Amino acid sequence: MKVDEGEIVAIVGPNGSGKSTLLKSILGFARLFQGKVFYYGKDITGIASDRAVSMGAGYVPQMNNIFPNLTISENLDMGAYHRKGRASVKAGMREIFEMFPELEVRKNALAENLSGGERQMLAIARAMMAQPKVLLLDEPLASLSPKPVSVILSKLEKIRETGTAIIIVEQSVKKALSVSSRGYVLVEGACAMEGEANSLFAEESSKQRYLGLEAKGY
Repeated sequence: MKVDEGEIVAIVGPNGSGKSTLLKSILGFARLFQGKVFYYGKDITGIASDRAVSMGAGYVPQMNNIFPNLTISENLDMGAYHRKGRASVKAGMREIFEMFPELEVRKNALAENLSGGERQMLAIARAMMAQPKVLLLDEPLASLSPKPVSVILSKLEKIRETGTAIIIVEQSVKKALSVSSRGYVLVEGACAMEGEANSLFAEESSKQRYLGLEAKGY
């Protein structure tokens, strides 16, 4: 699989197909037994996760992706760990609040008091503070109601417009593909299908075959 600058690519598939493990393998959190990982043409297979972040990889795990006992501003500061100089951190904070004004109005609030949608926004914003060139998201829409889902998707489109590449692993197939240019279907650790997002499931039978979903409403 590949993802280019300014592109959103969706990784979908049934539970247990290896989607989250794929992200962890790219970032060095999981051991690779086969295959290679390339970043701008450079082989980074097995790279240490902190090195991957310093090179420009951002990661938002599904769970435990914020510091609940810190404020929004403090969480963003933690995301700026690799930025050099306080001026750069402040500039990054301004950029983030322009993109996430919902967070700015509550910047002094403890993260533990945020709603599910606000927590996900904060997790994504914290990752963006490190100025990633590629952002990897693991189930960012999980357990969210329709309104925050729409907000999160709109934020991802704004991030894409900055030139950041985005890989999104998601169970909400239709929603993930709605903002993606391309998609990959992972089944039992292997790529079963790939193609343009708007035509990935052009054959109605493929939804049932690969995802166990009915043809409509997937």
